[in-house]
Amino acid sequence: MVEVICDTNFLIHIATRRIKNIDNLDVEIGQIIFVVPQVVQNELSGLIKNPKKQQDISQTLNFIKNFKVLPLNGNFADKELIDYVKKNGSIIGTMDKELKKQIKKHGGTIMSLSNDKIILES
Repeated sequence: MVEVICDTNFLIHIATRRIKNIDNLDVEIGQIIFVVPQVVQNELSGLIKNPKKQQDISQTLNFIKNFKVLPLNGNFADKELIDYVKKNGSIIGTMDKELKKQIKKHGGTIMSLSNDKIILES
């Protein structure tokens, strides 16, 4: 079982869009489990107050309600994810270009989306 630690934007995308290959991921990548850092859950809870994002955030919070929560706390999710990768390595689910660069620099692997398909970048 491979854990993929997700950032906020990645979770919103997989919760609100139809991902073409999500049912085949265990064949393509192996059995994965999406993990939500506490700092990301806090970010989502704060974003629900934004009327323009409320529907997507509500859908995302519902989507992740049974996901494993990683006890990563802090004020800035990207910083916490980078610090985690430095210590533990890991696969991070993100679409943020700058965060991708930092994670790769510190030896992590990226799970991202391209054309509504989940892809691995190394």
